[in-house]
Amino acid sequence: MTIYHRYVALGDSQTEGLGDGDDVRGHRGFADRLAEQLALLNPDLLYANLAVRGRLAAQVRDEQLEAALKLRPDLVTVMAGMNDLIRPRFDAAEVAGALEEMFAALTASGAHVVTVTFPDIGRIVPLARRLLPRVLDLNARIRQATARHGVTVIDTFPLTSVTDTRVWSADRLHASPHGHSVIAAALAHALELPGSDGTWMDPLPPLPAPAPWQAAATEARWLASFAGPWIGRRLRGRSSGDGRTAKRPALLPVITPGGQAAPGGPNAAAAP
Repeated sequence: MTIYHRYVALGDSQTEGLGDGDDVRGHRGFADRLAEQLALLNPDLLYANLAVRGRLAAQVRDEQLEAALKLRPDLVTVMAGMNDLIRPRFDAAEVAGALEEMFAALTASGAHVVTVTFPDIGRIVPLARRLLPRVLDLNARIRQATARHGVTVIDTFPLTSVTDTRVWSADRLHASPHGHSVIAAALAHALELPGSDGTWMDPLPPLPAPAPWQAAATEARWLASFAGPWIGRRLRGRSSGDGRTAKRPALLPVITPGGQAAPGGPNAAAAP
């Protein structure tokens, strides 16, 4: 088993932790959850989260890669591309190229890099079914890039369990608290952490099928509450991440679920 000392998370809103907490209390998310598991194995673990909501893959590369390399991580998660997938202008080669540049630089620095493929988002958002060719194209390119650079990839696309509505928050763009725990469990399994296994892939117990009117009402609420505002921001050239910076830009000790901080305490100075 590998013991990790410096974990850095790169990405967009999913890595920032949206859907698991709020802007008042703070967002936890899969990266925080994984860091807590790693800290149970190594109390000296240091963790930074450079993710910012709304970022495209190229923006993650341009804004976060150099900062990540300066932190000299031995473990990195890279998750980006969903914001590209759902925009009118999408170029799978361009997105995969940005991801591969990050894979290449981070693995060359000696870090173990982990990433994911994207699920069938049409199963999560029925109106997104037409995006399936984009998902298939990008996933194929991600698999090829990870093979070239020795990156660990968690292939979520074949799994129906990850498209269960209970894995996603009401906006259907961000994982729910349960969904973030599933992603953290998938990462722990990929890293072969003690106590991890493949149960994160198991489907949840089935739910009763909604009546047609209930399904229609759910879609109408989603369009009004989430899709409409998202389209409005796009038309105005705005992003949910405008003016925001990373929530944890420096390497700091981790407070474990038991409430204990690693040596130095939660407010210790950042590592060089």
